[in-house]
Amino acid sequence: METVESVFASVSSFLWGWPMIILLLGTHLFLTVRLRFPQLRILTAIKLSVTKDAGAHGDVSQFGALATSLAATIGTGNIIGVATAVALGGPGAVFWCWLTGVLGMATKYSEGLLAIKYRTRTENGEILGGPMYALEKGLKSKKLAVLFCIFTAIAAFGIGNTVQANSISVLLHESYGISGYITGGVLSIGVALVILFGVKGIARVCSALVPFMAVFYVAGCLVLLWLNAAYLKEAFYLIVSSAFSSQAAGGGFAGSTIMMATRYGIARGLFSNESGLGSAPIVAAAAQTRNPVRQALVSSTGTFWDTVIICALTGLVLVSSILAYPDIDHTHGGTLTSAAFGKIPYIGTTILTVGIVTFAFSTILGWTYYAEKAIEYLGGKRMIRFYRVVWIIAVFFGSVLNLALVWNIADMMNALMAVPNLISLLLLSGVIVAETREYLWSDKLENSAGEMQAEPSPVRTDE
Repeated sequence: METVESVFASVSSFLWGWPMIILLLGTHLFLTVRLRFPQLRILTAIKLSVTKDAGAHGDVSQFGALATSLAATIGTGNIIGVATAVALGGPGAVFWCWLTGVLGMATKYSEGLLAIKYRTRTENGEILGGPMYALEKGLKSKKLAVLFCIFTAIAAFGIGNTVQANSISVLLHESYGISGYITGGVLSIGVALVILFGVKGIARVCSALVPFMAVFYVAGCLVLLWLNAAYLKEAFYLIVSSAFSSQAAGGGFAGSTIMMATRYGIARGLFSNESGLGSAPIVAAAAQTRNPVRQALVSSTGTFWDTVIICALTGLVLVSSILAYPDIDHTHGGTLTSAAFGKIPYIGTTILTVGIVTFAFSTILGWTYYAEKAIEYLGGKRMIRFYRVVWIIAVFFGSVLNLALVWNIADMMNALMAVPNLISLLLLSGVIVAETREYLWSDKLENSAGEMQAEPSPVRTDE
């Protein structure tokens, strides 16, 4: 097992070297500048996300699509992922994670736009979309579309399944002594009951769960920041200075380097908000919206809430807790998180437990939809039933896997999945600009786009 872990760790480290960092941040920055900083439209985007788009076409509401996307993104990456980044990369990793979120809003905007632009409606009325359709219809590259779906289907078992189940299992075992087998069994049954109702059932559960879990967790973070108020200024300085200077780390982080802070910060940032990964546009394509830009703006709010707000709060809580309580073990992500929240009298452990359980469970639900659409593209609906069985079984086994191995596999698959999606975003940036000019820059967000045409069936690899 140690050899297997070493191999996956080496591959993951290679994939997340400077080439991926440059490609990811370069795409974020390129789209930010070319689209005239769509991040500045965040207030309009938030308003659209909670406004029903009357008369628009789609399978779920814009808020339902956003909630499902947030359910898939607001998960252990916001809690354990940030803690892991701090443990491995030092306080500076929080800065790079946050910056990935700010710039990533432009990428998430672009992904949402292409998802609506190239979505299609099958003869039975179901809407399908996502990077695979942008690659196939926009770039005329079916091979890249197939590769994206293969990577998505595999990556889903890491980022959207076993990692989440493992985080829940470890926390419940450490906090309450609950066996991982019991946790795995309960989680498997819960996931099975929800996914039987398809995207509408998933969207309904996520729409109810996401606001509750976000408010509950943020409240816990605010309490900790209040308790650590005397160290907030120092923590903020440490996060920023450590991002650019290894010597600035201090506080037991002297071994951290700029490369480590950058690598783990960006990797965990992508893991958390998935901007550039290509997963969120799969559900964004099902949203009821009158034109691509409206949903693009709504999609960008997902990264804002996930990383710019929640991950930033988590990072500030963890670094300030390390400064306030020097005895905290900050060499392991899970231990660091538990110790930090344990400083809240009486209810700290409960807040963390509820936060991780709800975050992780909702992430599994959101990624269920992503994985199913990737499988449907590759082999049609006949494979989904079998895939669901394998997916539910994976939830159980994920509860008893080694966390280090799971994280490395997840990081590796994230990188492979991101590449074809980033290629489509860069090569189709002209289309994104044209749509943005037509609806956003011309102040015509209320205008409707043309209707989708029904197509025979999802594309299959054997065609």
